Amino acid sequence: MKEKSHIEYNINEIKNAENTIDNLIELYKFAEDDPEIFLEIQNDMQNLMLDLSNREIECLFSGEADERNCFIEIHSGAGGTESDDWTSILMRMYYRWTERRRFKAEIVSQILGEEAGIKSVTIKIIGKNAYGWLKAETGVHRLVRISPFNSAGKRHTSFVSVWIYPLIDDKINIVINDSDIRVDTYRSSGAGGQHVNTTDSAVRITHIPTGIVVQSQNDRSQHRNKEECIVMLKSRLYELEIRKKEEAANNNSKTEIGWGHQIRSYVLHPYQMVKDLRTNHETSNTKAVLDGEIDEFLSASLLSKIQNIKQE
Repeated sequence: MKEKSHIEYNINEIKNAENTIDNLIELYKFAEDDPEIFLEIQNDMQNLMLDLSNREIECLFSGEADERNCFIEIHSGAGGTESDDWTSILMRMYYRWTERRRFKAEIVSQILGEEAGIKSVTIKIIGKNAYGWLKAETGVHRLVRISPFNSAGKRHTSFVSVWIYPLIDDKINIVINDSDIRVDTYRSSGAGGQHVNTTDSAVRITHIPTGIVVQSQNDRSQHRNKEECIVMLKSRLYELEIRKKEEAANNNSKTEIGWGHQIRSYVLHPYQMVKDLRTNHETSNTKAVLDGEIDEFLSASLLSKIQNIKQE
């Protein structure tokens, strides 16, 4: 049996949602005099309209990896403890987003900051279209706030790099030569039980030709951590090829993806504002954004990309 495309899948879900809305409208006719039922219908309608909007956005997913699970890598930039703390804040933001989506999130590896926060963390996100939604988050995220670590209460700017790449499986053939990688083992610095923290179970693999580094400390078994690293490395190499194809298709003019590219500013002082520097989409509700409500930014990035393609 032929598998349904992601477009057919989402169109069917949109039709089902529309049928549900019709049913709620009929129910409303019999519940006008009951405030509790009316409120319940109103909430269901709002949730359905939000879900319908998301499904319409997902119909625009055209990338070959958009339907896949993905990895999020977050790395602290220059700034010491301030940036380490900003890394932990962003990690929480993405965790809350996955909870809202009812996705699953697993920490693959984590290096804690010396005083507070996190120096780097890799998270596996499991959920339909996870990569399609999150891929535009790759880049540098900038935070401006009054430093909680400075007794003088001075304003501080912190930078964190985010990298999103899809989780691939055996259906995609990526060949890695043993001579092209260096495997290092080390002791885990994060949570995981006594065994994880007292033996060299964590694994780091460096891909010499590209300089890509992946690491895993999620399991007590060094062997399973190495297997996870190989999967991550293949995923990174696959994502690298996707980026090269996109840049070639756009003649390197519209795709500015990399560690040095700042994509979003989160300003908490002297005013409240989160602004995406690619789409100019912004909101003053910084608390909601840092609590995981980032769908409006994700949608704006996707729609902007579609519009750019149409203009070419």
